[in-house]
Amino acid sequence: MQSLDARVVEQAIEWLGSGRTIWLCTVLSTFGSSPREPGSLMVTTSDGHHVGSLSGGCVEEDFLERVAAGEYEQPAVIVRYGDPGSNSPESPRIRLPCGGILDVLVERMVATAKTRDHLERIQQALSGQNEIARHIRLTDAVWWLSDAEPTGPRVLQNETEETVTVRIGPVAKLILAGYSTVSEACAQFALSLGYEVVLCDPREEVTNGMSLPPGVEFVPQLPSLYIASPGACTPSTAIVAATHDPRIDDLAMMAAVKTSASYIGVMGSVRTSQARSERLRRTGGLSKEDVERIHMPIGLNLGSKTPSEIALAIVADMVRVRRGRSRVEL
Repeated sequence: MQSLDARVVEQAIEWLGSGRTIWLCTVLSTFGSSPREPGSLMVTTSDGHHVGSLSGGCVEEDFLERVAAGEYEQPAVIVRYGDPGSNSPESPRIRLPCGGILDVLVERMVATAKTRDHLERIQQALSGQNEIARHIRLTDAVWWLSDAEPTGPRVLQNETEETVTVRIGPVAKLILAGYSTVSEACAQFALSLGYEVVLCDPREEVTNGMSLPPGVEFVPQLPSLYIASPGACTPSTAIVAATHDPRIDDLAMMAAVKTSASYIGVMGSVRTSQARSERLRRTGGLSKEDVERIHMPIGLNLGSKTPSEIALAIVADMVRVRRGRSRVEL
């Protein structure tokens, strides 16, 4: 599944290839409600053709009108939407329906070989295995790339050095090792958060008649085999086992710790988790470091009882790790 940001970059490269100037927009920060998270992209040309979005509705309409009118001719500028008190000439005085505030980096890019090469490297990161960091210096619109960790904030602003850093990488993916009512609820939550979701289960007696949310890819295969297959996991991948079937869960964990997945978890009580930890080390051959990568018991301690509540705790913990937050910060 190609992410919206990947489609944005693909279109930007195509327009540059035909000699057109583009405006690449990056959501830097949001205050209040916003449908697009920091790091999200949109690209447009002067005639109003665009791919992606910033927030929806009035924001895009205003921005496209301003580009068509000849504004934003500087190489890089930060635009703020939703703040009627801003005195910046680059900040349109538009109130967002949600009452929030939206900061957007706008970069005017002309069609050069250097610019296309830069975006092609971003395109490779979006479809590849590793995260990169894109650095933009606002004073002269110089940009460069470096390696990045798969967790933490997607956008960092250094006001002292007047730089912006945006983390770029593969679309977030959730691999569900085995079907259960909790797995189904996890899939629903993850899809709503923009995750690519894959559910693996070879047990016909369990999967016959199951009803998965639209958008979930079903693989009738032992999860451990899929997890270990080339390209299945990236640092943006979460692997969750929630079946209570050791034949599924244990093998999945043994395969998961050998991957670059940033979140690995298995459902079970404290007592069950302790027994599994010992079993994985004794018969599974996992090291202490391998076992420590596994979240067990999985999820945040919300006092969850129902499948949906358990799934909420699991997916919330996935988001916590992806955002680089420790549990003590919650």
